[in-house]
Amino acid sequence: MPRQRKPASPFRYFNSSPEVIRLVVLMYVRFPLSLRNVEDLLFERGIDICHETVRLWWNRFGPLFAGEVRRQRVSRMRGFRHWRWHLDEMYVKLNGEMVYLWRAVDHEGEILESYVTKTRDKKAALAFMKKALKRHGSPEAITTDGLRSYGAALTELGAREKQEVERWANNRVENSHLPFRRRERAMLRFRQMRTLQKFASVHANVHNHFNHERHLVDRQTYKQRRSAALAQWQALAS
Repeated sequence: MPRQRKPASPFRYFNSSPEVIRLVVLMYVRFPLSLRNVEDLLFERGIDICHETVRLWWNRFGPLFAGEVRRQRVSRMRGFRHWRWHLDEMYVKLNGEMVYLWRAVDHEGEILESYVTKTRDKKAALAFMKKALKRHGSPEAITTDGLRSYGAALTELGAREKQEVERWANNRVENSHLPFRRRERAMLRFRQMRTLQKFASVHANVHNHFNHERHLVDRQTYKQRRSAALAQWQALAS
């Protein structure tokens, strides 16, 4: 019987160590830093790389790391049906033109899905919901704002009875926009829809991975969760 070949390492053509690459991607995606901020912080620690290398690494390895984080979470949570989803869309400016970033957040503040469209109509809402439902399963309730596109899309999906539209009920997803807005300002906005879609998906999964609800737990529990999350991150793609 032939031996099963070990998958090739994604770092095999790079001179830098996987630890440095993971650190660079983590710093750039998780924190509101520019490419040159990351370059300067690493140089202070004895790591001399160009800011364009930071751009290359997050573009190549960011989706890889985020995909592993997402698969681990989806496999753990897919059978859980007592979810309350919060859906909302936010404006993002691309070269002077407004596009829409649709986002789904669960009742614990975890970002489930991000989807970029040029319109805010029923077709866009339906595509976004189908993508979220296919990946995460069906929730118990879906909270939205008063946009009629949500109601039309849920009616077509046969889930209109799950929709909840109340004042202040959607604050969970409204507040979850803030970390992304801080990253958007640090990056001096986006220039392409493809880049926006990629970064929004990567940022969401990295944010979920290091979201430990520190305001709800004591210091010791928070430190344990943070250490566990960091250890899992350092083992990605190993």
